Amino acid sequence: MTRFDRPNLGLGVGLRTAHFGHILEKKPKVDWFEIVTENFLDTGGRPAWVLDRIASRYPVVLHGVSMSVGSTDPIDRAYLAKVKALAERVRAVWVSDHVCWTGVAGRNLHDLLPLPYTEEALRHVVRRIRRVQELLERPLVLENPSSYVEFQRSSMPEWEFLARMAEEADCGLLLDVNNVYVSSFNHGFDPETYLRAIPPERVAYYHVAGHSNLGTHLLDTHIGPVIDPVWTLYRLAQHRSGGRSTLLEWDEEIPAFPIVHREVLKARKHLEAALATA
Repeated sequence: MTRFDRPNLGLGVGLRTAHFGHILEKKPKVDWFEIVTENFLDTGGRPAWVLDRIASRYPVVLHGVSMSVGSTDPIDRAYLAKVKALAERVRAVWVSDHVCWTGVAGRNLHDLLPLPYTEEALRHVVRRIRRVQELLERPLVLENPSSYVEFQRSSMPEWEFLARMAEEADCGLLLDVNNVYVSSFNHGFDPETYLRAIPPERVAYYHVAGHSNLGTHLLDTHIGPVIDPVWTLYRLAQHRSGGRSTLLEWDEEIPAFPIVHREVLKARKHLEAALATA
């Protein structure tokens, strides 16, 4: 057992403004919610009020997009202090972000930019993750982002970088199965090789989502239902980890809440199939 082997939260969805009214009125039987951290850091009024009501009823996980663990800028201690306070306020099960950099020279580019997978970058990221965990006073969980370009200087594949990073920094992984599929299509690697290289004991939870096929490449748009090849990879991942919490992301052309919830509930049959052969 590791500190990431917590009880399975079940099947959750991302908390989105479009669904506030439905959730407050209907109190749907969803297992848990994930919030985009930055949407609530400096927000009061109704969003904060809604979040407090939801956090009093459901488990909540923070998922950030601005921690920038791969950046060469100094660690933003003021930002982390606000993240820590929010996590304490909603009793967050995990605090998560991405293995990327999001800006330079104090400017946030509002994108999840890829890293070169080199020994130097690995040492840099590990140092920063350790420091972030010290400041947050809790373990950090980091997601593999989708990517569309690669660095020629990379000396190892992404999956080796993530596996070594998690062990050396003693952090958790948020394994986004859709991102694995998207990046495998864009860069031509075997997604099953990727999943088999990830240490299952480090996986805190999974993401699944839809994406857009633009012919020459896939774009991680979080739109529409999860496609069958992603569910196939999800079964392999769950088989290796023995069952972890699952979160569905749907961020474009967001339908009514029951439609989003029904989509994540599809994960149940795939999880049961994965565990039946574990």
